[in-house]
Amino acid sequence: MTPETGEAPLVDEIAASIRDRIMSGEFAIGAPLRQAALAGEFGVSRTPVREALRQLQHGGLIEVHPHRGAVVRVPAPWEVRQAYEVRAELEGLAARRAADRLSSAELDRLRHHNEVLRAALGEGGSPVTAKANDEFHTTVCAAADNAWLVRMVAQVNESFPRNVSSLVLTENERHRQENVQQHDAIITALAAGDADRARDAMHAHIISSGRHLAAWYERRSQSVFRG
Repeated sequence: MTPETGEAPLVDEIAASIRDRIMSGEFAIGAPLRQAALAGEFGVSRTPVREALRQLQHGGLIEVHPHRGAVVRVPAPWEVRQAYEVRAELEGLAARRAADRLSSAELDRLRHHNEVLRAALGEGGSPVTAKANDEFHTTVCAAADNAWLVRMVAQVNESFPRNVSSLVLTENERHRQENVQQHDAIITALAAGDADRARDAMHAHIISSGRHLAAWYERRSQSVFRG
């Protein structure tokens, strides 16, 4: 059964709210999503909540287990690696295009974001460093000046909870150091206007990040549903 026409906007609104909370990490991977609790929170019957969860299930963010109901889905490591292969091609193209379009102000912003990350080495991650890391990539994509490219990168990024990438950096000091060094290489290539080197540096950086993220999900998948 599908929701009535008048109920569809409500279902979409509930689905968007739940999706935002999954992406932010408020609803952690493996966490149960109880229809009754969500219905009470949104002040609605279970029907629109059930339809919203079905929508999210079709989108791959949640899955339904017998006797457990809906839970936030743990992505398979191979899915992460494949998604990051695509992201590497897209952001590599963004870096290539940005090499001869990047303004001095944008280059300064890239350096600033990476200095925030460098200053935090040895101290773990934080919302500030997570934001700096995201804005580094956002700045490169914006400088590429291609709206289709920006939307496609966003689509890949929105396939997985964004907080997890921050957790991966927080938990691995060596990864944080590599992240800063790889950003340095990207900045150097962009500052030189070397499109090929900028593309290669960004591509390698995204593939490396994907490997770390896939490994995190692999470890997490071995423990999240035990018991």
